[in-house]
Amino acid sequence: MAKKENNLGFCSFCGRSDKEVNMLISGLSADICDSCIEQAYQIIKDTVRSGKKADNNSLDKSKLPDPEHIKKYLDEYIIGQDSAKRYLSVAVYNHYKRIMQDIDDDGIEIEKSNIIMVGPTGTGKTLMARTIAKLLHVPFAIVDATVLTEAGYVGEDIESILTRLLQASDYNVASAERGIVFIDEIDKIARKSDNPSITRDVSGEGVQQGLLKLLEGSIVNVPPQGGRKHPDQKMIAVDTKNILFICGGAFDGIERKIAQRMNTHVVGYASAKNNTPIDRENLLQYISPQDLKSFGLIPEIIGRLPILTHLEALDRNALRRILTEPKNSIIKQYIKLFKMDGVDLTFDEDVYEFVVDKAIEYKLGARGLRSIVETIMMDAMFTIPSSKKTQLHITHQYAAEQLDNSHFSKTKMPC
Repeated sequence: MAKKENNLGFCSFCGRSDKEVNMLISGLSADICDSCIEQAYQIIKDTVRSGKKADNNSLDKSKLPDPEHIKKYLDEYIIGQDSAKRYLSVAVYNHYKRIMQDIDDDGIEIEKSNIIMVGPTGTGKTLMARTIAKLLHVPFAIVDATVLTEAGYVGEDIESILTRLLQASDYNVASAERGIVFIDEIDKIARKSDNPSITRDVSGEGVQQGLLKLLEGSIVNVPPQGGRKHPDQKMIAVDTKNILFICGGAFDGIERKIAQRMNTHVVGYASAKNNTPIDRENLLQYISPQDLKSFGLIPEIIGRLPILTHLEALDRNALRRILTEPKNSIIKQYIKLFKMDGVDLTFDEDVYEFVVDKAIEYKLGARGLRSIVETIMMDAMFTIPSSKKTQLHITHQYAAEQLDNSHFSKTKMPC
């Protein structure tokens, strides 16, 4: 590849000479100029985006993962939460089947079943969504509901959810229209109050109203690069009827709503009818759509999220397993990080117990495990790469000293 300087050459596509272009690239029997190369690249790019190229993500019934296969895959990365895994596996499986359904003479058309997951922070809602994305063959996007506002207010419009999905599908609209969206922190857009106010609830009930058309299924005009709409902007029409929405939220304090509904202090004749023992330590397992309504979700949005499941709070045994057992466990990640520097990292067994104890003490859930291990390993990660050490062993004493010297010693949650 070189520009012809001595002999006059011509572009085989546009006919311009090498003196009229910046560069003329020679092949075996033809030449092409830089301008034609740029035009050819744009043509290929536009063709791919318009969906004219063969779709590599086309769904095949023979490659459809069944619910048991999906759950087994989730088990490799996530400890516990069997109930939520089963609900999520079935919802995703049915989403695939729904997309591939044929409308027969009987006229039966399968409706999509959006799902909502409720659980304390650090129990694996977002991780479950991220993990299942590795197995799926459809575009997948994670959106934080806390940044959403009504159109015209500071924040992101509802349509930005679909912009993320379009970006995940490389702007292939047909592919994006059968994708999956995980909306995190859905509880943060709950209705702030049942009382009318002179101020608009632009990041609460207003967002819920805007989400209705997306969850139900409609054709939405989406700005391709996100941001605000304006009249001169070219929009992309996206049909959401085949997009599966999975919502997740901590719903902090919803246990009080559940307790009020179940009326655990019933006396008299009504108490004789309720002989089923109630686990007051895990009220979240009794959650119902009525509790979501009491928390602040409007009935219309609850009806468009028909599958409701919960994630259990992590006990000590679950936290201990999360630390070392999953394929992508925290300890395995740090061992790999040091291995890339040629260092073999090992831990005393009681270091794991120490980390779990601190995570419970600080009430940080599974996310706290990563924060605590990061604090313990920070000094080692700073000094080891510039040293010639090939082995590093972490003892209980070293871990305790590192944690005592850090900010964690001052962040203990009140009992």
